[in-house]
Amino acid sequence: MSPRQLPTETITGTIDELFAMSTAVIARFLALLGVCLSCVAVHAQPSVRAWGRSDLPYDGQVTFVRLRWTSGTYGSPPVGRGFNMWLHEFPGAEANLMSVVGEFTAVNARTNGSLILSLDDPDLFKHPIAMMWEPGFWVMTDAQAAVLRSYMQKGGFIIFNDFETRQWVNFEAQLKRVLPDAQLMTLDHSHPIFSSFFRLEKIDTPNPMNHHLGGLTPEYFGVFENNDPNGRLMAIVNYNTNLAEYWQLAGRGLFPIDAENTGFQIGVNYLMYGLTH
Repeated sequence: MSPRQLPTETITGTIDELFAMSTAVIARFLALLGVCLSCVAVHAQPSVRAWGRSDLPYDGQVTFVRLRWTSGTYGSPPVGRGFNMWLHEFPGAEANLMSVVGEFTAVNARTNGSLILSLDDPDLFKHPIAMMWEPGFWVMTDAQAAVLRSYMQKGGFIIFNDFETRQWVNFEAQLKRVLPDAQLMTLDHSHPIFSSFFRLEKIDTPNPMNHHLGGLTPEYFGVFENNDPNGRLMAIVNYNTNLAEYWQLAGRGLFPIDAENTGFQIGVNYLMYGLTH
């Protein structure tokens, strides 16, 4: 007698339910204990040679991808900010975040290296999530805009991080070159991305260390497929904030533990959402 086989949709549904239950239990357990996520992150201590490569094997591990772009300007040279602004917080930010992902989730996270890919690298399509720093200074060619458009339309999820105030003008102009009809919609803690692993009630975590962000209130925006707020989230925008500083400087006593934990929790939620939607 052959064993009974479940329909494929039943198997998929069962796995999804078990995953959701296990991640929810873990997240609640950590919240109750007040676990210091940064205490896990500080053990990463990355070697620069292992991080930011372009030739890591495509072996099923979830790999952090940082986008490389040509530094530009929104009207004046980026004096004092450096011309490789896409490289800010490297490699500590991704190393510490992936260490936390590997420790607290069931994701097969690559914790010993990462990728840096240009906007038109065909390998980008192998990875469902990519992150861009300092998009307030981001510029690109028409060919790169076309590749990024294809990536997002085919299911890619992009995290835009670390820009503020008048830098919005350039960011929005470049985004419109990728998705001319895109509407940037305000997100609050009720959006599912902020409860995809850790259930967050507070997401406005001002960064007290960064003088560029002093006094600014973090804002979050989403880019949705077909501009449907109930549809697939193609990109999330961290404006007037820099979550990566919490990741890079974890465990050094520079931030309140609650704020540092929230920074990591948002980052983990972003990755979990991008992997499951």
